[in-house]
Amino acid sequence: MSELVFIVEESQDGGFFARAVGASIITQAETIEELKTMIKDAVKCHFDENALPSLIHMHVTREETFAL
Repeated sequence: MSELVFIVEESQDGGFFARAVGASIITQAETIEELKTMIKDAVKCHFDENALPSLIHMHVTREETFAL
């Protein structure tokens, strides 16, 4: 696997939640910088060293609801 994509969402409780597309990896953290570290750790735990992706993409989404 050469690349892995994570969908990142803001948590309703604060912080961020990330889930991998095409792999069973989920993690969370209080800040984006902390989330990057958590993603790296989770990916290293999920894959064998010879199967690690060379790139990780974070697709950060934000949902807002407001009244007219």
